[in-house]
Amino acid sequence: MNDRVTAIHSSADYGYGISSQEQRQKVLRNTYWLLALSLVPTVLGAWIGVATGITAALTGGIGMIVFMAGAFGFMYAIEKTKNSAAGVPVLLAFTFFMGLMLSRMIGTVLGFKNGTDLVMTAFAGTAGVFFVMASLASVIKRDLSGMGKWLMVGALVLMVGAVINVFVGSSVGMMVISMLAIGIFSAYMLYDLKQIIDGGETNYISATLALYMDIFNVFQSLLALLGIMGGERD
Repeated sequence: MNDRVTAIHSSADYGYGISSQEQRQKVLRNTYWLLALSLVPTVLGAWIGVATGITAALTGGIGMIVFMAGAFGFMYAIEKTKNSAAGVPVLLAFTFFMGLMLSRMIGTVLGFKNGTDLVMTAFAGTAGVFFVMASLASVIKRDLSGMGKWLMVGALVLMVGAVINVFVGSSVGMMVISMLAIGIFSAYMLYDLKQIIDGGETNYISATLALYMDIFNVFQSLLALLGIMGGERD
């Protein structure tokens, strides 16, 4: 942190401080715009998935394999194209895929009598979490880069637990995993936003991908939790 502060101060002394700040603001602004745009193919993918039932057969281990292969394949492609003109289209294709994968859970929740209310509540809750984390990131002066390794460990443990629960099929396990995921990815949201603000992330496509995954996981976990605890059958 001290090296980073020293570098910024030295740059300011030579007239580069304003430029650096402008660059950070540009990355943040572009990230927000691309993040908002990425929600369009996500909603489209989810709508197509619910309307056609194309993902209905992706249950259990098969669904997990398809999801993991598709997600990691797209993320690899995004990393390779993030500095080229293909970066944005690849990212948007990824968000469409994620919408498709989310459609099965949305379709299940919409099967409840209060399904629409649950989906809207999950959306509002996710938006609220993002607003709080964005506000905190803008006022916290402390360097949060040390959080990264702990959050990564938490995410890996969470992923292993989720894979195990796919085969166990425990509702209690799903509730626990969902609650932990909300906490971990909310913290990840704060971490990723702070990285952009502090200049630790300078590529807006990479920044958008990180924030999109945070938002996706919080929304999915909230929706699962609400479906288990608040779903009303006819």
